[in-house]
Amino acid sequence: MPKIKVPKHSPSIDMTPMVDLAFLLVTFFMLAAIPRETDPVDVTTPSSISEKIIPENNLTVTIDKGGRVFLNLSHADARTEMLQNMASKYKVGLTEEQNKKFTIMTSFGCSMKELPQYLDLTSEERKRFNTIGIPTDSLKNELKDWIYYGNIAALNTGQTKFLEAEMKGDKPNANDFKPKFILKVDGKAAYIFAQQVIDIFRDLNLNNLNFITSAEKAPK
Repeated sequence: MPKIKVPKHSPSIDMTPMVDLAFLLVTFFMLAAIPRETDPVDVTTPSSISEKIIPENNLTVTIDKGGRVFLNLSHADARTEMLQNMASKYKVGLTEEQNKKFTIMTSFGCSMKELPQYLDLTSEERKRFNTIGIPTDSLKNELKDWIYYGNIAALNTGQTKFLEAEMKGDKPNANDFKPKFILKVDGKAAYIFAQQVIDIFRDLNLNNLNFITSAEKAPK
């Protein structure tokens, strides 16, 4: 009996559902993502051969070449708590929209009196905003208050994250959840500006201060 030959066909796969899914995922991430604003100040840091990575839970103070001071605190919850304490102390009223903008900003640099106007600007407009930065003089040392309340807020947020990690069954190290303090100074800034900020950290007994530098190849 002759064998029946079954015609061979190349297998075909309908890629339409996969393409549709890919576009849906892209659309979801585009709509859900929070845009990262640009920094209001450009700083060129001195170089070094250090390879330490900037910790996630940190409070960063930036000084530009003119001596203006800017501040950034990671974690939206900590930023919200810090801002509420500062607004309460300095009797500054902020709208819900201004509070929301503050939580997604990068660094900021202005006085508390200027803050409402500063928050209403776009990220590009903040770069051109005429300000002396966060005041650090002895009569009105707002930076000291920002660092003080920022440390408290970061400790509270870190404690919450630590407890969440424990509840998941992890064995977290408590020190990993404590805030780290970072100073970023433009290479052309006068040393006196950095010294003023360092003295503030010392007055608050916050001595674990790290310095940001640009990467440099180690000598062979």
